[in-house]
Amino acid sequence: MSFNAKPSKLTKMLNSLLSRLASLGIAPADTVTVEVVGRRSGQIRSNVVVWVEHDGTRYLVAPRGETQWVRNVRAAGGNAAIRRRGRQPVRLEELPVERRAPVLQAYLKKTARATKEHIGLEPEADIAEFEDIAARYPIFRIVNQPE
Repeated sequence: MSFNAKPSKLTKMLNSLLSRLASLGIAPADTVTVEVVGRRSGQIRSNVVVWVEHDGTRYLVAPRGETQWVRNVRAAGGNAAIRRRGRQPVRLEELPVERRAPVLQAYLKKTARATKEHIGLEPEADIAEFEDIAARYPIFRIVNQPE
């Protein structure tokens, strides 16, 4: 498991391409670009992410743990935007650790091919195993904001 590993150059290139496709609405419907003001640069930073729906609510999961986009979202007070055929302002509300396990499991079931190595569990693992690791993976609830 490569927890909190920085993406390789190839991964960065592929993410950049996927981000452009997601912004245009060409990538899969659950793939979007999240935009947030950089905590140091003050410039808009874009990252391609996959949202997961659990119990009727959409979430963003950070399968690499405490990444730059996570730190930027926290520094911005959760203010961000999601791009997919347009730009939608959103508020990203971080879930407390004790509520993350079921969302993390749902995310892994949806994205196992790409994220299983980062999380280190099988999608069908017992929920208790997800509870044991939930603190390592920030999860944000997506709340749409008026334009």
